[in-house]
Parts: sequence; structure tokens; C-alpha cells
Amino acid sequence: MVALNSSNGQVAIVGGCRSPFSRMGTDLAQVHLTDLAKRVFQETLYRCNCRFEDLDEVILGNVVMPADAANPARVAALWAQIPQRIPGLTVQRNCASGMESIAEASMRIGAGQKMVLAGGAESMSNVPLLFPHETMEPMSRLAKARTTTARVAAVARLRPRHFKPVAALELGLTDATCGMIMGKTAEVLAHSFSISRDVQDQFALDSHRKAADAAKAGILAQEIVPCYAGEKFAPVTADNGPRPQQTLEALGKLRPLFDKRDGTVTAGNSCQITDGAAAVLVADAHAVAALGVEPLGYIRGYAYAGLDPSRMGLGPVFAIDALLRRTGVSLEQIDLFEINEAFAAQVLACCRAAESASFAREHLDRDRPLGQIDPGKLNVNGGAIALGHPVGATGARLVLTLLLEMRRRNARLGIASLCVGGGQGAAILLERRTVN
Repeated sequence: MVALNSSNGQVAIVGGCRSPFSRMGTDLAQVHLTDLAKRVFQETLYRCNCRFEDLDEVILGNVVMPADAANPARVAALWAQIPQRIPGLTVQRNCASGMESIAEASMRIGAGQKMVLAGGAESMSNVPLLFPHETMEPMSRLAKARTTTARVAAVARLRPRHFKPVAALELGLTDATCGMIMGKTAEVLAHSFSISRDVQDQFALDSHRKAADAAKAGILAQEIVPCYAGEKFAPVTADNGPRPQQTLEALGKLRPLFDKRDGTVTAGNSCQITDGAAAVLVADAHAVAALGVEPLGYIRGYAYAGLDPSRMGLGPVFAIDALLRRTGVSLEQIDLFEINEAFAAQVLACCRAAESASFAREHLDRDRPLGQIDPGKLNVNGGAIALGHPVGATGARLVLTLLLEMRRRNARLGIASLCVGGGQGAAILLERRTVN
């Protein structure tokens, strides 16, 4: 089952920015996700020459909603000094939440709105530790106790197991239907497509090298707005995930995380867990003309697809297939791809599935393969293995990164895509019309 949309190229992405992406527990650990979103909201509007009061709506993708900021889109918008009359909506589609915000914005534009600020944010550092469910009953008794005797009796019911924390992050990364943690689903694909550990590690090394080269050349800096963190508000100006000195030897020494005996998926060939935010301004043609800014590109269409949760990493293949059918574009016409690097095995499996005639017949109802995803056109500035994957923000980051690289290369068509926990895929087709 797929969900499709085509904007007929009338919806523009004017511009955008992102925060630095910082490994969990490091530079941005003390920054609330609404402050991350606030920062990219403000900077995006400044870069697009957009008056805050001219917005119609604010939409934010977020996966782990903080208890102290229900509807973080609204909270971040108010922190950003966006007028109170402009509503805010938070959307959640797991890893595709940031892309979902852009799709929602596109639908709003199609329904008559003029300008929507869209993006995503996640503070993986602040995903909470939870008490076990069985702790609730004795704690509830303790809270209700009114006498010393009752309090002592309630405390006496507590056991050490009641204080053993449960990592919400681990729960969130474990599929509720198939019972697999996401890394295990990557192991399934590595086995199904015969993707060796060496090939995965080489892919990971390439991601670090491309990201390090892009950072050195100032390419990544064009996306980034500095953030300020900690008690001294120290400036955070760059991603801290890419490792310029990464080697195959070092990657090869890491132990498998999800299958101790025969596994190939390690921390080194998986995405980094990070904090970050990204935003873009989505607008119709009349609003773009009023802004006087050349847009980064246009949304030609987007698609979502569902599949077996235990093979969720193949989501991009199903979503891209649906997207190409809807828009009438072939894979060979695509100049650049951004496919989120949840795991090296997962991206490599998508590439192999796209080239497979049997996969096309059995799963896509196609007579011939979807086509080749040229490695030279894929994640040319590195991906989440090096940059990291703040789950609510990544979808928006992929769109921004892709459009900026399309502008640098005078490319016409690009696809950004993600696999989505729970067995889904998301893809968006972007077009640049002005070639200088």
C-alpha cells in the first residue's frame, strides 16, 4: 500500500538551514529540542527574506516528544518570536518525521496557504530513562500515604528491580510488531543480499571520508547555523561525527552489536545517535515572487510505502518505485540521491534490490529492475554514518542537503529517501528549474 502526492511542481522550497549535528551526550546535550528548532526556524526565515508574520503555519517533525513541551512545533515557534496567531503542528512518522513535515507543508500550500515553515528536531541526548511498569503501584501507594506508618509500609514494598531503569531509546528502536531492534533488521538484509562485513565497513569509511572532505571544503558549513550550548553558551559551529582519520582497520576491530555470533552490523557501520534540527521554508509561486529570492527547488512529488517491518530497511526501494510511477520519471533521469544511512547494510541492500530483476517481479510488480543507483550520485557529502541521525530532523536535513548540492552541480532532478521504523519508506522528488 502506498500513499502518493504530486504537487505538479508548483510548491517551492525557498531555502533552509540546519544546526550542527552532535553525537549524543556531547556538544548539544544540554540544548532542549525546542531551542534547536527555534534556532533553525529563525535562521531559515532570515535566509529566505521572510517576515515572521507572513507565515501561515509551522510544522515540525519530532519522534520522542518531550514531556515538558507538548506540541514542540508550537513551543519552538513561540520561542522564535513567530506571532501567536500562527499555528503550530508536530508530526511523527519515525525516521521520516522531518520529511513528513515538508510533505504536510506541500499539502497545505496545495490547499491554499502561501508559506509554511517546516522542519524537524530531535535531542537524542534527552530521551529519558524509564522506571519499569511494575514500579508504578508501590510508588502510587507511597504518594498517597498520609501517615508515617503508611509511608513505611509503602517503602517496604519496593524492591531493587523497581529501580532498574529501562532505556526509552532502546524501546523506541525496537519494533513493536516483529520484536526486532532496528539493527537486527539490518542483519536480516545483510544476510538476504549477501552483504559482507568488509563491504559494509568500506561503505562506512567512504561516508566519513566524503563528510570530512565536504566539511573541509566548506560545503557543510553552508547548511549550518551555529548554536549555543551549556552554561557558558559556547558556540557549536560544526558537526562532530565525521572522523577524517577513520580507517578500515579500526572499523574491523568493532564487534557486532546485534548478532554476536554471525553478525556484521557494528557501531562503526551504523548511523550515529545525535542531536540536531533542520528547517526549510515551503511556499507557492506567488509568495516566492514576493520574497524576491530564487528558490532552492520545487517539489515534484512524494510517496510513502509500507512493507514487512523485519525488512524495514528496504523502504526506500518501495517508496522510490511508487514515486517514479506517480511522477513518470525514471531512475536514470535522477542526477543525485540522498538515502539515509541508517545502516550501511540497509543502503547497500536498497541498491542491490533496485538492480534485481527478481526483486522487481516479486515485490514491485515490475517486468524489469527499478534501475541502478549510481554510487557516484549517492550521498556525495557523506551520510548518517558520519553525520549522525537525529531521527526527527533527518528527513528535513536530507532535503536541504540534496537541494544545496543540486544547486552546486546545476543538477535538475534529485531524490531524497529514508527507511522508516515500523516497516515504511518515504521518498521525495525535487527539481531545480534555474540553471546558471
